[in-house]
Amino acid sequence: MAPDEGNALPLLDPDVLDRLRTELEDDDGVWKVFVQNFIENLPHRTEKLRLTLTTGDLAGAMDAVLSLKTSSQMVGAERLAGLAMELEHALRHETLHSEPARVLPRLAADRLRQIIRCARQTTNILQKYLHAG
Repeated sequence: MAPDEGNALPLLDPDVLDRLRTELEDDDGVWKVFVQNFIENLPHRTEKLRLTLTTGDLAGAMDAVLSLKTSSQMVGAERLAGLAMELEHALRHETLHSEPARVLPRLAADRLRQIIRCARQTTNILQKYLHAG
């Protein structure tokens, strides 16, 4: 995925949520609890990402970005997953020949604001989806 390609993705893919609802057979609104847990944990995930990037913790940053990407994909948060995927790619490639303590804070400066803004937008749209469904 090219840089900023994540921004071209929709905030939410409702088909993913519909599949989730079907797979969980809408058993007492389990899918809603799943989405609410995602929303609840999102600030913790973005904060862990911020902390690990700004302190140059490559292993922690990789763990945090993979957690953000995977959980976002599971609820159909396409744009957030795309931004996480871009960051994951940058982490893998830009730290190959450079010191993580130098690269990670720069990646934080370049990408965190956008990820956090997208996380807020995703939370808002998911909350609307929950109340509508």
